[in-house]
Amino acid sequence: MLKWFKKLHRHFISSKLKQKLEHKTSEKTPNPLSSNLQENLTKIKEVFSNASDIVFRQFEIGSHTRIKAFIVYVDGLVNEEFVQMNLMKSLMIDMHISEVDDELNKKNTLNIIHQRILTLTEVSEVNDFQEVVEHVLSGDTALFLEGFATALIVNLRGWETRNVTPPDTEVVVRGPREGFTETLRTSTSLLRRKIKNPNLKFEKMKIGKQTQTDVVIAYIKGIADEKIVEEVKRRLSKIDADAILESGYIEQYIEDSPLSFLPTVGNSEKPDIVAAKMLEGRVAILTDGTPFVLTVPYLFIEAFQTSEDYYSRPFYASIVRLLRFTAYFVSVFAPALYVALTTYHQEMLPPTMLISIAAAREGTPFPAFVEAMVMGIIYEILKEAGIRLPRPVGQAVSIVGALVIGESAVSAGLIGAPMVIVVSLTAISSYVVASISDTVSIMRLTYVLLAAFLGLFGIMIGAAFFLTHMVSLRSFGVPYLAPIAPIVSEDLKDVFLRPHLWKMHKRPKLFTQNDLVRQEPDLMPNPMKNNTNNK
Repeated sequence: MLKWFKKLHRHFISSKLKQKLEHKTSEKTPNPLSSNLQENLTKIKEVFSNASDIVFRQFEIGSHTRIKAFIVYVDGLVNEEFVQMNLMKSLMIDMHISEVDDELNKKNTLNIIHQRILTLTEVSEVNDFQEVVEHVLSGDTALFLEGFATALIVNLRGWETRNVTPPDTEVVVRGPREGFTETLRTSTSLLRRKIKNPNLKFEKMKIGKQTQTDVVIAYIKGIADEKIVEEVKRRLSKIDADAILESGYIEQYIEDSPLSFLPTVGNSEKPDIVAAKMLEGRVAILTDGTPFVLTVPYLFIEAFQTSEDYYSRPFYASIVRLLRFTAYFVSVFAPALYVALTTYHQEMLPPTMLISIAAAREGTPFPAFVEAMVMGIIYEILKEAGIRLPRPVGQAVSIVGALVIGESAVSAGLIGAPMVIVVSLTAISSYVVASISDTVSIMRLTYVLLAAFLGLFGIMIGAAFFLTHMVSLRSFGVPYLAPIAPIVSEDLKDVFLRPHLWKMHKRPKLFTQNDLVRQEPDLMPNPMKNNTNNK
């Protein structure tokens, strides 16, 4: 019976794989263009029927040998001025006043137009109908000629774009203030400006059966691990979804542990951050239509590192980094510790503090656990309201709402003042490590529940569980807690403290074994030595 079930299961899986392969094969079946111009026009009009934004323009080329032609493009995705001046003027006016018009015949027209008439840089020949449709929908202009089963694809793209502005999610005091935009080519150019190296590679692919979203895999050849690059390509190629509307879609399709509450794929809006990560061996994934660029592998320690750490002097940067770790632990454990100490372990508090807390909570109807949960939920509601409302209104709602609700709750005797202080401190601390604030919220409420039932023992059990879970995670084969667990001694120097730049002469071994040396080891400034060498 068991053998029969296994055989049936294998047959079912193989049939499903076969159907999937047949489906993909059918999608890629060639659909060649016709040499009959009217047939191509009818066919492409059928595809774009009831689409008012599709523009068709029929005309004739040549004065002696008149050849019919037409162009098709999407209104709003092309630059109309370029179409008129760089394409139509070249075909209908410039050809008549040049010597080329005398050389035209029905055999060489396509080649002459491609090689001698069009002055545009991006012109290609396509003979597959589906490929032409994809190019048109991507913003290109297709030129069809009578007697040729080939279309010329001309890049005349031009649409309204957002200017390069500072990102709202990653504010810096010192450092570049430019951020990625929703236009893919603008984002790649920002990276190219940072890394002027021919080994910086941009590999493009389309994902999404309906949206056909352009996605670019960016990496530095010779630095990035080829295995990681191939794994990124493999995971992206497996995405068989209708739509990719934002990089968050891709993140959820390629992450290592989809059921984990911890992120294993990084994201950033700043070109300098992405460039720095690529120079360490990571791979970036850019998605058309969003300024958020994904980076893999992603480590937990990255949440506590900022680009500004490396733009300022190491002493203050190290102190600030330690403050981030402190703020993280406060935001996660403060409410749970308050609940545990006031409910189960009062003997651990100093008598004076215990008396003050008891006096402040006198007359409150709810236990500390209920207070912590209610205040935590109210804080999350205020935070969400502040994000969703327009910016001026949202800031007022979040600030005034917190003050009014907190003061009113204490005045009415519903919640003790110490709990308001703890929740306020927790809220402020959570903003210090904003990139994982959603994860912090889940962990904080979980620890409060454990503290309510088991006190400090519950917190320790939860911490052991979360730590075990974090150690088990991987991001594209790299341990999530590295270089702490497992310990990579050479990479530990840039974890809790920020070392001098001249001490960071090797790349992290976690991401690559290629070209580990990124600078000479003896770059420590030494004016006396420099003066001696000059003499």
